[in-house]
Amino acid sequence: MPVKPAALPQDLVPPSPPRPCFITTLLASYPGSEASAMPSLGPCGDPQRDGLLSSQAPSRLRMNPVPPRGNGPQPATPPRTVWDVRDVAPGGPETRQPRARWPRRLKTALMGFRATCPSFSTIYFLFIIFVVSTIFHCHQRLALVPTPWAYSGRVVLLPRYLPRGGVFTINSKGRLGNQMGEYATLYALAKMNGRPAFIPAEMHSTLAPIFRITLPVLHGTTASSIPWQNYHLNDWMEEEYRHIPGEYVRLTGYPCSWTFYHHLRDEILREFTLHDHVREEAQKFLRGLQVNGRQPGTFVGVHVRRGDYVQVMPNVWKGVLADQGYLRQALDWFRARYHAPLFVITSDDMSWCRQNINGSLRDVVFAGNGLQGSPTRDFALLTQCNHSIITVGTFGIWAAYLAGGATVYLANFTLPNSPLQWIFKPQAAFLPEWVGIAADLGQARENGL
Repeated sequence: MPVKPAALPQDLVPPSPPRPCFITTLLASYPGSEASAMPSLGPCGDPQRDGLLSSQAPSRLRMNPVPPRGNGPQPATPPRTVWDVRDVAPGGPETRQPRARWPRRLKTALMGFRATCPSFSTIYFLFIIFVVSTIFHCHQRLALVPTPWAYSGRVVLLPRYLPRGGVFTINSKGRLGNQMGEYATLYALAKMNGRPAFIPAEMHSTLAPIFRITLPVLHGTTASSIPWQNYHLNDWMEEEYRHIPGEYVRLTGYPCSWTFYHHLRDEILREFTLHDHVREEAQKFLRGLQVNGRQPGTFVGVHVRRGDYVQVMPNVWKGVLADQGYLRQALDWFRARYHAPLFVITSDDMSWCRQNINGSLRDVVFAGNGLQGSPTRDFALLTQCNHSIITVGTFGIWAAYLAGGATVYLANFTLPNSPLQWIFKPQAAFLPEWVGIAADLGQARENGL
């Protein structure tokens, strides 16, 4: 009967060899990766043991048994684990060929790219510069009007799109009143000579935000490439202007006379029709005014031009501006002919007006609460009144022309030897039905002009 071997004492039983760890074995197959084994993720269920294996394993990880406690027999060495990738790699375990370290190289390449790549703020700044530059160049090429309320105009960018047979244009000089006179003169003379008319982009930028003008726009780049023939105009109509020679004609000067365009009055009024929002703002202001607690039936727009003329008129043109006496006579002229009129005062020197216009009858209103307003707002307000009182300057002349009704103007405001008489004819500037009140030239004579 076979003898059953006696059982070894419990303390002499060798411990079971540790279970092979899949992640640790895989990491051991890459040189230098043993130290990176994570003790907290070992699938063997014992983080301490996994960490010990990772820190004490040789370059080729082997599952060596733990030395037994006591003096019992040594356990047999277990076979090498099949999870050692190098044992099953081509060439066997003795080949020891270093594998390509592509993860580390990729990481190094990414870090190098990140170091040389510009920051997000730099990319954002360059993008903003690109967008602004694109908008600027598109604006320059397309000659867009930078005002949201302006009606778009037909813009000619290339000379080949110009009509055959020549065109008319005009210089864009002066402020609002001057450019209105230039526009109307170009409109009339081009039609009179059978030529198409084009306005400069600068004129379109001034007039289009206020009026519904229709003449096409000639881009500055295109205009500079055309061989223009300048043709100077006086400030009144001449017979020779009916037959202006040349193919590409640019009219020059400061024409502002009804003698050029009054025969086309309906068309001129249509060209200078206010945009709806401009007109509505002026009418809203007038609707809120009262005379002695009642809504007035007659509005009289008053424009007092001073500004640079305070120096220019006496020193250059040997003349005078409207004074307190003229304004009193002009207001009384309307008081004598219309029931309870209301006078709306506009000026580029409102402080002077408050001091020199008598408002004791409570029929005088200073626009903008007595503060100087914008030219567009003042002009729209004057055109919405029934009648007009003007002093000097094309601004007031055009406001009265568009308003219609009765107009009183300052007459004989220069001395007989004034150089202004060579370039300005009152009979060509003021309509025949308008009423002139002579200026007091006493101050000019006292100054020895």
